[in-house]
Amino acid sequence: MDLVGERWALLIIRELLLGPRRFGEIRGALVGLSANILTQRLEGLEKAGILERRQLPSPSNAQVYGLTKWGQAAEEPIFALSRWAAGSPAHDTTLPLSNTAFMLSLRTMMNREGARTMPSVDLGFRVGGEPFRARIVEGMLEIDRVDPDGADLVLIGQPSPLASVFYGRDSLAESQRLGKVAVSGDMSLGQRFVDLFALPTFGG
Repeated sequence: MDLVGERWALLIIRELLLGPRRFGEIRGALVGLSANILTQRLEGLEKAGILERRQLPSPSNAQVYGLTKWGQAAEEPIFALSRWAAGSPAHDTTLPLSNTAFMLSLRTMMNREGARTMPSVDLGFRVGGEPFRARIVEGMLEIDRVDPDGADLVLIGQPSPLASVFYGRDSLAESQRLGKVAVSGDMSLGQRFVDLFALPTFGG
């Protein structure tokens, strides 16, 4: 907690788990985070060795923030906390999600044993207008920020409605009819994929 206990620190790390981001991209994903506080947190996380600043090659030449190898290892503790929090009796599925948070929820909540029975499939997403591509590898969902065009199955929507597609009760076809998601590709394959997800439950 001495390393990541300050407000926003873990959320900033979460936003970097899928790769380096620019200052404005991090701030835009975290509603309510001021530029001043973000600067302070980035400096603190860099000093702790959790992230590092990098310069993108020409022609971009933009400065981005990315996790160090050690910082990336925070993925499993963050996912464990996410699974625990998602099982809260007071969990509010209507709260806003960043695009990255939604995609990481899929990586966190997917039934790994069930995923091993899925055929090899190239999965594409456009979440809040941001492109992602994913594939299941040994029961894990590997995710990259790349264009989904040409994927076997493409799901398009805003993060919160998409979360209700994966963690709600409606079928994929019904969710599409309700406007929660636009689907391109094999609907039966899409339903099999959606069926791999559920919010955790804890007894007592």
